[in-house]
Amino acid sequence: MTELRYLPDDDDVTEFEATVVETTADYVILDGTHFYPGGGGQPADRGALSWPGGEAAVVDARKNHGDVRHYVDDVRGELPGVGTTVAGRIDAERRDRLTRLHTAQHVVSRVVLDEYGAATVGNGLSTDGGWVEFEGADVDVAEIERLTNAAVDRDLAVHKAERPRAVVEDAVPEGRAQLDLIPDHVDPMRVVDVEGFDVCPCGGTHVDALGDIGTVRITGASAEDGVTRVAFDVTP
Repeated sequence: MTELRYLPDDDDVTEFEATVVETTADYVILDGTHFYPGGGGQPADRGALSWPGGEAAVVDARKNHGDVRHYVDDVRGELPGVGTTVAGRIDAERRDRLTRLHTAQHVVSRVVLDEYGAATVGNGLSTDGGWVEFEGADVDVAEIERLTNAAVDRDLAVHKAERPRAVVEDAVPEGRAQLDLIPDHVDPMRVVDVEGFDVCPCGGTHVDALGDIGTVRITGASAEDGVTRVAFDVTP
């Protein structure tokens, strides 16, 4: 099983060492990783692995029955064998952008819940920006942008920690997270807690303070079949 070393709060690490436990022509499995393997709307990290006599680009990372497969391309030299120590290097600029977008999504979701009582029912991120879908919300995008940046300007601390499921269920307000979709065996839960503002279970990468997000821009909104999609972006 691959140790997810970025959890609960080491999601700012982009260089690390680990030991190979399995190698195929397509992927390498390590005993531990800081590569985010995708989930919660956030794409997987990209980067590189290097070892004595070789290196490879990591073009994707995915969970598979407790392991994380680091899919490789542009391999130079022979792939490392079991027991080899490799150096992992995550594309730090890409990680930083997705991290800022992900925390911005949490803020937008909380703003819309507070202002319109609308629950988040879907979200997605890419290096081009992000989007959030809300159930039955007739929203004012200018007001969402204003309130989101007002929260960001407060530069509240963002805490990431594992907490007992029962504690999380009591702390998360109705409509903030789809807790019923998280399997019962997930206990404790990793929680992202924006101090005094929001709490939500999430396994993705996040900034340490809201001021790290930058400026949030709402870039569009559309509605279909009772669901409103709000698109957004962040700038430094």
